[in-house]
Amino acid sequence: MDDRGVSRSAAASLHSADTSELIHVGYVVSNDLAKISSLLPSNINRSLLVHSLVKQYGLLNLVNPWSSEAFVRIICPTPATPEDLTTYHTRRYIEFVLNAQNFSRSSSANSSGSSNDLYAEYGIEEDCPAFASLPHYVRLVGGATMAAANALVKDEVDIAICWDGGRKSKASGFCYVADCVLAILLLKKDRIIDAEAGPRKARVMYLDLDLHFSDGVSQAFYSPGGASNEPQVLTLSIHHTSLGFFPVSQLSSLSDCSLHSFDPFTLSLPLARGASDATFARIWESVESIKNAFRPDYVVVQCGVDGLAGDPYAVWNWSLGSSEGSLSWCLSRILHVWQCKTLLVGGGGYNHPNAARAWTHLTSLALRKPLPMTADIPDHPAFPLYAPSFTLDVPPGHSQDLNTDAYLSEVETRFAEIADIIWRVLGNDEVVSCSSELNA
Repeated sequence: MDDRGVSRSAAASLHSADTSELIHVGYVVSNDLAKISSLLPSNINRSLLVHSLVKQYGLLNLVNPWSSEAFVRIICPTPATPEDLTTYHTRRYIEFVLNAQNFSRSSSANSSGSSNDLYAEYGIEEDCPAFASLPHYVRLVGGATMAAANALVKDEVDIAICWDGGRKSKASGFCYVADCVLAILLLKKDRIIDAEAGPRKARVMYLDLDLHFSDGVSQAFYSPGGASNEPQVLTLSIHHTSLGFFPVSQLSSLSDCSLHSFDPFTLSLPLARGASDATFARIWESVESIKNAFRPDYVVVQCGVDGLAGDPYAVWNWSLGSSEGSLSWCLSRILHVWQCKTLLVGGGGYNHPNAARAWTHLTSLALRKPLPMTADIPDHPAFPLYAPSFTLDVPPGHSQDLNTDAYLSEVETRFAEIADIIWRVLGNDEVVSCSSELNA
């Protein structure tokens, strides 16, 4: 270890790459944000673990030796106002969830059996229990992700990171605030100066890598029949779905442009159990075909890590590592090949040390100072939690990958058709059916 507590192998990696290019990265963090996020019932203390590991690797202290400028701009969030939150949420929900008196009682007292119980009406029950700091949590997490989006819009950074964000809806599925939607709404207000077409509205692509379908975000921008005349937002969720798996949604099945309900800008790509790096590598060309057709100005990536091997859900075999199709490989493509302003947010992930490993590594990727998978975990108070490997790696699982060649071929076919439709829509052509496109 060096005198900062950074392992020698990690320190060598951080300073071995070319540092002559200033990387404009914003990282959202504050003591209040880490403490309040660590009270989230589904992820107790996860936020503190994540930010602690990022700090221990020295990622927030990197300085460009040629300019003496910091590589990372620390963004201190301010709580969202009720007006901010009601750009998407209903005023009744926000008035209820921001009223501290509603959460001063125990969860059991809050959950009466009455059908008129407001707690049940707003989803403050079961997987979203009440907790005393909930009003502050909603305001601060909402404000954190909006602060990250604002930094992108103001050209202060090219990549913004908010690991405490990534919540997709009102109270449902461990979420209490739709900070992803709030950020998208903010980004889409930007005006882009197009060299060929002149000023136009910004396009925002939302890519969700969480194990669970992005029901809240997808539904927020879903337009049945693809009726939007000037589509600004495209959502694409890569997730697992099976009978009874949360959330149950009509939008979570593989996108099919032959259906009347099809929206080419609300897309779904479900993967079966055992999804591996090889599976992600296979589908990634389809993902990039959608991105290339839509040509976004901003990309919001929900980096949920409950699909990584070792998570309690134990559904996928996905690894953090550097092999083609791994989480690291996918994010490296987004950050350094796609050439879009990018907002990275957190999400699911219930093996907390693995979540800290993953988001620390992705932070190093954003800085173009990638930590190796073999990097030793620095010696700090949380060190014992990283047993038995005490390294950064999250290796792949070994269960059978049930994503067949036939299914992945179907994904490729459908997404190629959808990409063609998107090109036509953005070229002011009408959305047509799959069959008529294929026969054109």
